[in-house]
Amino acid sequence: MTKKQVSKQDQTIDEKSIVKEDVSKNVESKQPNPSDREKKKQNFIVRAIWTIVMFLGFITVLSLGHLWMVLLIFVFQILVFKECIAVASKSSQEKNLPLTKSLNWYFLFTTIYYLDGESFIHSFNHLIFTNKILTPLATHHKFLSYFFYIFGFVFFVITLQKGHYKFQFSQLCITHMVLLLVVFQAHLIINNIFNGMIWFLLPVLLVITNDIFAYLCGITFGKTQLIAISPKKTVEGFVGAWIFTSIVGILLAKLLTNYDYLICPVTDLRENIFSHVSCERNPIFVAQDFRIPPIISENIGFTTLTIRPIYFHSLNLASFASLIAPFGGFFASGLKRTFNAKDFGHTIPGHGGITDRIDCQFLMGSFAYLYYETFLSTNRINVGSILQMIVTNMEPKDIIQLIDKLHLYLFNTGIIDEATYNSLAKLI
Repeated sequence: MTKKQVSKQDQTIDEKSIVKEDVSKNVESKQPNPSDREKKKQNFIVRAIWTIVMFLGFITVLSLGHLWMVLLIFVFQILVFKECIAVASKSSQEKNLPLTKSLNWYFLFTTIYYLDGESFIHSFNHLIFTNKILTPLATHHKFLSYFFYIFGFVFFVITLQKGHYKFQFSQLCITHMVLLLVVFQAHLIINNIFNGMIWFLLPVLLVITNDIFAYLCGITFGKTQLIAISPKKTVEGFVGAWIFTSIVGILLAKLLTNYDYLICPVTDLRENIFSHVSCERNPIFVAQDFRIPPIISENIGFTTLTIRPIYFHSLNLASFASLIAPFGGFFASGLKRTFNAKDFGHTIPGHGGITDRIDCQFLMGSFAYLYYETFLSTNRINVGSILQMIVTNMEPKDIIQLIDKLHLYLFNTGIIDEATYNSLAKLI
């Protein structure tokens, strides 16, 4: 054997050994790293623990009463605002513009004062307009809110710095976008609580249900990608979640409508789950007879169906929670990708930020409010709203004349006797 043949043989052996090493490395690389498995296990444990903590915390706040639930929404909207502004303002750390951040918070609290102040005035005007201190604040609420906003606008213009115009105006636009998408819709969610806890709780549970079944149906049947911004979302998961959410929506409606604490509008913020709450039920919570079309009744053997109308409305809410509300999550995903952020924050260990968990809830909450006010509300005029209209639009002498006319009406209809009428007349 020549030297050349020996060298070629050795070279061939070396190449084979290199190939074997590469194959073994590839096999090892495909095998999960023990440290990665440990990290995933640890992350799962942390995620599970905090899921339980959040669930128990939510049930506790729900039991404590409407006031505590409203305070929870306050906290959530502030944290979501903070996370969204932080994600979109990373470059602000490189700029010497400390007043920009302060101005963001000023606009936040000005907007909260205006919107949520309107909610409290509308829902509790029978208490506010009988208080000497709160009455002038409520009467001039819109003007005061406008003044606060204009002050912020003027302050923004005064603090513009040469060389930073583009950044400062982009921050102003981002701030107003977040105020519209987060704070305004959180304001409508608070109105849902005042209208009755069910109008807050049912939409929230429908979104959670849809999220769970979208994941389960996606990993079980999912093959077709739904939207590019969220590659893991599938058409099969989307449709499957719609079906299951509709079924669960009917079950939730049946369960929640059994409790007056959940369906009664708020009249006292001190009420909680242990309070003996009662009210005149909205007709949609009461079973009614629905006539079945003859073409169907002939085949099923009966002509009427007795059912609570809330079931039909629950299906509408479930459809929105399944078909539209997820786009709030898609929007949040797009925002994160725009600014190269994995999560909105680390507020909840194992879950990311508050925004990552409730991004779909804002759209759902605003729809639930508008749906209720458009199709379901039976309380458009009440003593409080009339009192608010009188106090804000009439002079004291006209109010006295109105009271006298009301006394006369009660006397003429026999509700009060002559002695009572005369006594009331002397008082004014």
